[in-house]
Amino acid sequence: MTERRPRADATRNRAAVLAAADALFARRDRPATVTMADIAAAAGVGKATLFRGFGDRTGLIHALYETRLAPIRRAVEEGPPPLGPTTPPLRRVPALLDALLRFKLDNRHLTLALEGTGGGSPYEAEHYGRWHSTLRSTLERIPGHSDSGFTAHALLAAVRADLVEHLVGQEGATPEQLRAHLAAFTERVLESRAPGE
Repeated sequence: MTERRPRADATRNRAAVLAAADALFARRDRPATVTMADIAAAAGVGKATLFRGFGDRTGLIHALYETRLAPIRRAVEEGPPPLGPTTPPLRRVPALLDALLRFKLDNRHLTLALEGTGGGSPYEAEHYGRWHSTLRSTLERIPGHSDSGFTAHALLAAVRADLVEHLVGQEGATPEQLRAHLAAFTERVLESRAPGE
């Protein structure tokens, strides 16, 4: 059976909705103030179109996040070094974290909106599980490393959107400073797990 392709107007509506949501989240100080009605109005579609296409506000935020993250995910899953799966683990772990931090810096409004959607523990979210699994499996390839699950959680905590927002917005850190601090922190964590230490 042939897979049905979306109608042209549905594809256009989806693109308009995602662009409108992205712009609204970027303009508002607090992502929680962006409503489905705001997004529908900005996109020029009815609210029913939003609910049919995305289910609810959380579904829309997830769709926007996944659309933005897709190029990085492809690079991580099948790309060349430094993000791809064939990269030596001591090189790949810092590259993965740097890519995630740069994504969160470039999409602060969106990642804050996603982490603020509630619905249970952030550690049970699909996107978190995917990053944790990738880091854990990469850490497991380091000889002598025995606590890869915890280490992956600890490293991911350093790039939580609320922490990035605090460091940039409240403490005035620049993206370059954050990247340098994260690289140094990651190096210390990995050195402490090196064989023979």
